[in-house]
Amino acid sequence: MSAVDAAAAITLAALLLYGIFGGADFGGGVWDQLASGPRRDAQRDAISSAIGPVWESNHVWLIFAVVALFTCFPPAFAEIGTRLNAPLTLALFGIVLRGAAFVFRNYASDSPLLARTWTAVFGASSLLAPFFLGDAAGALATGRFAWTSPFALTAGLFATTVCAQIAAVWLVHETPAGALRDDFRKRAIRATVAVWIAGIVPAAIAKAAEPQLAAALSGSTARIAIAIAVVLGVVVMASVAMRRDVLARVAVGAEAVAVLCGWFGAQAPSIIPNSYTYTSAASSEAMLRAFVVAALCGAALLIPSLAFLFATFKRR
Repeated sequence: MSAVDAAAAITLAALLLYGIFGGADFGGGVWDQLASGPRRDAQRDAISSAIGPVWESNHVWLIFAVVALFTCFPPAFAEIGTRLNAPLTLALFGIVLRGAAFVFRNYASDSPLLARTWTAVFGASSLLAPFFLGDAAGALATGRFAWTSPFALTAGLFATTVCAQIAAVWLVHETPAGALRDDFRKRAIRATVAVWIAGIVPAAIAKAAEPQLAAALSGSTARIAIAIAVVLGVVVMASVAMRRDVLARVAVGAEAVAVLCGWFGAQAPSIIPNSYTYTSAASSEAMLRAFVVAALCGAALLIPSLAFLFATFKRR
C-alpha cells in the first residue's frame, strides 16, 4: 500500500468512526427533541444518561479527520473549506451550541423554564449539525459545491435520519427493560424504515438532476454498498423485534459504514469530483509517511483510552 493510499484509508476510518459514534450522539439529541408521550421526561433522562459520559469524546474522530485532510491533502482541504464554508460553519455552530445547551440544561434543574429553553436549543442544534454535515457531503459529491441544491439538502435529511436510527438502536440497549425500552424499540424500527425512504429521495434527484453523480452511484462499488446497507437494515429491524439488542447495534453500525463506504467508493479516486484525486492533492511522500507513522502511534494510545472510557461509563 502506498503512503497516499494509507493516508486516505486512515482518513476514511476516522470518518467512519465519527459517523457511528458521532451519529449516535447527534441522534440522541434528535430523539430528545422528539420525546413525547407519558414517558417524555424519562426518555430525555435516559438519553442524557446514555450520552452524558462520552459525548465529548465522540468528536475526536471529526477533529482527527480534519487534521488528516489538511495534513495529507492540503489543496483539497483548502477548496472544501472555502467553497463549503457556509454549511460547515452552520454544522460547527450546531456542534458547539448543542454541547453548551446540554451542559446548561443539566445545571438549570431548579428553573423549569430555563431547562425547557435549553432543551429546545439542544434538540434543534442536534438536528442542525448532522443536517449540514450531510448537506456538505452531498454538495461535495456533486463536484459543484452546490450546497443549496435539492440533492445536497436531501442528503442532509438522509444523514440526520441515519443518525436518528443509530441512536434509537443504541438507546434500546442503554435503557432498562420495560415500557421505556419498548419506546426506543419502536422508534428504532420506524427510523430504519425512514432511512430507506430518506435514501430514495436523493437517489431519485441525482438521477434526474446530477447525471455524473448518478453514474458514479450506479457503479459496482456503490451498488454493492447500497445492497449491503439495505440487507443490514433488515437485520437491524429483525434484531430489534427479536430483542437481539447487541446484534442490532453491530448491524446498525455496519449499515452506517456501508453507506459511507458507498459514497467514498463512488467518488474514488477523487476527493473532489472534477478537481482533485488523492494523488493530485497529496502532500509530499515524506509528509505522508510521517503522518501514517504518527497516526498509528497515536492510535496505540487513543483507542485503548477510549475503550477504557466506554468500559468504565457504559458497563451495564
